[in-house]
Amino acid sequence: MAKLYPVGNPKTLFSPHSSPRTPRRVLPPPQLDTGSSRWMGSPQTKTVGQSYRAIVLLLLASLLILAGLGSRLAYIQLVQTQYYRQLADTNRIRLLPQPPERGRIVDRNGVLLAGSQLSHSVFLWPLVQSRQRWQEMIPTLAQYLQIAPEEIEQKLEQAGYRSPFPVRILRNASPQVVIQLEEMSRELPGVMVEAETIRLYPNGDLAAHLLGYTGEIPQEKLQANPDYRLGDIVGLMGAEELFEAHLRGQWGGRQVEVDAMGEVLRVLGEQAPQPGKTLQLTLDVRLQQVAEQALANRKGAVIAMDPRDGSILAMASYPTFDPNLFSSRITQAQWDTLQQQEFPFLNRGMRAYAPASTYKIITTAAGIESGAFPPGTVLQTAPYVQVGGWRFWDWNRVGFGRLNYRQAMAWSSDTFFYQIALGTKVGPLQEWSRRFGLGQPTGIGLKGEALGLVPDADWKQRHWREPWYVGDTVNMSIGQGFITATPLQMAVVTAAVANGGWRVRPLLSQQVIPENPVPMRQSVGMSGATLQILQQGLRDVVVFGTGGNANLGPGFPPTAGKTGTAEDPPRRSHAWYVGYAPYDQPELVVVVFLENSGGGGGAQAAPVFREVMRAYFQPES
Repeated sequence: MAKLYPVGNPKTLFSPHSSPRTPRRVLPPPQLDTGSSRWMGSPQTKTVGQSYRAIVLLLLASLLILAGLGSRLAYIQLVQTQYYRQLADTNRIRLLPQPPERGRIVDRNGVLLAGSQLSHSVFLWPLVQSRQRWQEMIPTLAQYLQIAPEEIEQKLEQAGYRSPFPVRILRNASPQVVIQLEEMSRELPGVMVEAETIRLYPNGDLAAHLLGYTGEIPQEKLQANPDYRLGDIVGLMGAEELFEAHLRGQWGGRQVEVDAMGEVLRVLGEQAPQPGKTLQLTLDVRLQQVAEQALANRKGAVIAMDPRDGSILAMASYPTFDPNLFSSRITQAQWDTLQQQEFPFLNRGMRAYAPASTYKIITTAAGIESGAFPPGTVLQTAPYVQVGGWRFWDWNRVGFGRLNYRQAMAWSSDTFFYQIALGTKVGPLQEWSRRFGLGQPTGIGLKGEALGLVPDADWKQRHWREPWYVGDTVNMSIGQGFITATPLQMAVVTAAVANGGWRVRPLLSQQVIPENPVPMRQSVGMSGATLQILQQGLRDVVVFGTGGNANLGPGFPPTAGKTGTAEDPPRRSHAWYVGYAPYDQPELVVVVFLENSGGGGGAQAAPVFREVMRAYFQPES
């Protein structure tokens, strides 16, 4: 609309003494036609057109903005209703996961080996506070709990500061800590103390290497197992780890409504956790106690196994540790004390050593089965056997005269078995080593089992850059040189002689048998004649040979076995004894290994064998 220009004095135009007159419209001067294609008119006429256009543009922009806001509002209200409802609920509703009680572990007679006890743990709810606020609280909280601030921060970082799930930062909190946190609950929002169970091993360090221990799931295992969550308690060693799926149980939880401070107002719903299942092991607690006492704090291992089915009745190893230490937070002082021992976590029953003269069982089988030295073979022994420029001495330095297999086994003549090795070459020794299970897993399933070594020319060339010499074969025939085996493997070898030629897979539980490529029972392929020579020879070891200390005495069944003394320069020698009883109907194989004990296997290891066997055949009254 064009402007209106008043005529006359503005002051008198609407004076009280006059009435308003109709203002006269003044037209603008005419414009010349410049030939422009625009509509002819005054500058005021062009201003009117531009104003309309601005209004139209403004209306269009407003409509677009309103349309965008409307569509976004419709998307939020119609499409993402559930999402934002859940987001709002997290401000007042919390999910409290409840871990299951771990399954118990009992021995073959139902004696408790591992259970649970009530404790208190400290959790943080990351979502309750901002990251900045947590950073401010962590130093104070760390001081209360006496743990490093970096440890708390690391766990929050792993869980995420927007995680709705509680994060455990301390297990088995002391009563003082629990009381202090309860009193400070208003000043520490998002900090929660919850009752839960921790692992308890009522017998302390008894069978620690076999049972293992539990702890919070490591990061690498968490990434590989999506069914687990941060802070889950899992088995980290031994049977606890091997039978994790059986012992674990299933999580439960409570859905609760909380106030702004994180205090629980009411429980909205609850699903009870399902406890893990009880696991019965083949272990015999009483026999395990005897085996550990017989070791008498000497480095080494004792294994007791049923040769008929591979059931492990005892597996002792020293030095040892108390698995209860890992059920809560282990202190630096406790860790330092453990480290003062020599590898306390090493299960020496599954570590490889030179088997010494216990290997003569395999040399005998190789010699007879190769056809080079049949069962009736008699050889002249001597102080030593000359191979090239080297002399390989018998252990008594004088020899034993003419011996057959049984006599050679009884007296453990080295020069007799040197001659067997020279006549058969190394091939049969390697073949029968593998048939008896050396150089490969036994199938027990425990982590950390060594495979031992059955050496050959290719192995020596790779590792020593040397060819295989005849002297290597001679050394191998008496369980020295490069050949190594674990006490558990030697238990399998001994069981194969005791049970009639069957290599059995060691078992920790008849109730739960994990999948494993090793067969439960397989023939080693010995002839009846070979088996008879071995059984009679091992019996002669106890009757008149080097294993007299393995005789159980009156009222006990006859035993059979083999001594061994392994050189380990510059350290003292290892002592071995492997054997079984009763001789005529074997029920138990016992292997004793004493690391760097010095002395012979008959003097050092055989008495330990005797103690374990007597305990087995004379049950507790």
